[in-house]
Amino acid sequence: MGILYDDVVIIRHPEKEGDPVVITVNCPDKTGLGCDLCRIILFFGLSIVRGDVSTDGKWCYLVFWVVGKFNNKVGAESHPPRPPDVFLLKLACHDRKGLLHDVTGVLCELELTIKKVKVSTTPDGRVMDLFFVTDTRELLHTNKRKEDTYDHLRAVMGNSMISCDIEMVGLESTACSAESSFLPTAITENILPLQMPDEAQSSLTSTNVSVIMDNMLSPAHTLVQIVCQDHKGLLYDIMRTLKDYNIQISYGRFYIKHRRTCEIDLFIMQADGMKIVDPNKQKALSSRLEMELVRPLRVAVVSRGPDTELMVANPVELSGKGRPLVFHDITLALTMLNSCIFSAEIRRRMIGDREFEVYRVLLDEGEGLAVPRRKIEEQVWKMLMGWEQ
Repeated sequence: MGILYDDVVIIRHPEKEGDPVVITVNCPDKTGLGCDLCRIILFFGLSIVRGDVSTDGKWCYLVFWVVGKFNNKVGAESHPPRPPDVFLLKLACHDRKGLLHDVTGVLCELELTIKKVKVSTTPDGRVMDLFFVTDTRELLHTNKRKEDTYDHLRAVMGNSMISCDIEMVGLESTACSAESSFLPTAITENILPLQMPDEAQSSLTSTNVSVIMDNMLSPAHTLVQIVCQDHKGLLYDIMRTLKDYNIQISYGRFYIKHRRTCEIDLFIMQADGMKIVDPNKQKALSSRLEMELVRPLRVAVVSRGPDTELMVANPVELSGKGRPLVFHDITLALTMLNSCIFSAEIRRRMIGDREFEVYRVLLDEGEGLAVPRRKIEEQVWKMLMGWEQ
């Protein structure tokens, strides 16, 4: 049977409009495979509404039911990728409302991953955007791919575009920063639901998260049962946590019930093939899962002198991969609020013992009435969580 020797990805479109697309993957198993696939699905802007995973330790069979604007280029990484080349895209343009989101949308459409950003506005209304990007197609070093990028940007920006240049830079340009600039406690604190004030639990957190671990049901596996509220990238958040803990999934099932309540059953084991019987290890894993599901991203709006600054932070996988589409969703939320961006940057920072991507956006409140800061926090949070509707 050829399926036992070849990676297979089958995408089946629904017969009835509105039903989920079914993605089936057969491939060799590895620790973190579910995380890598869920990240790819999230990168393409798709949401998983149901999932089944099973493996015999050597070969893995996964089925995802997904919804969203579908792109037929969705696929799986069958081999460990080498570190991708980093390119600096320098874009000079005239400022206008929604410009940064339009540019970010083009880069996402072209499958260029934004690793770092530096955006600044001059007093005469000109903008200099510096995007450090990687190319999932690994073609940005070619003139054809560069010209295609120029053309897409020019089509969206029109006469606002002054110049555009793309050049390869070193990996060190996106390295984690050890700088000690101020970050608010809403970004830096690691707190569990029981430690949160009632107001915080009802706004910028996901509620009703339950994580239960059971060693009685299976002789060979620890059962993890999770009940929580659905959000964009939920399965990715669970899988990346298990990947960071070097946990293997032998069987799993994920589905959404009524009112966005999700139930996940995972039969897991450690890298040595044993159950998790140590109470301290159980507590550490369940606490981390709970924390990641309550606050998969951290959002805060703070005063920076007379100005307003939006900060968003999300954890980076131990493998170095960040969460897809965060900057796209931030700029979309601000565009919907009719808020102008004066400057923006993305940097990697150590918060405690973990690496985070930190997005800092300085808002331009020079025109019209300023949007209330609490409204900015809530709108950005809802967009990132997929609760904007």
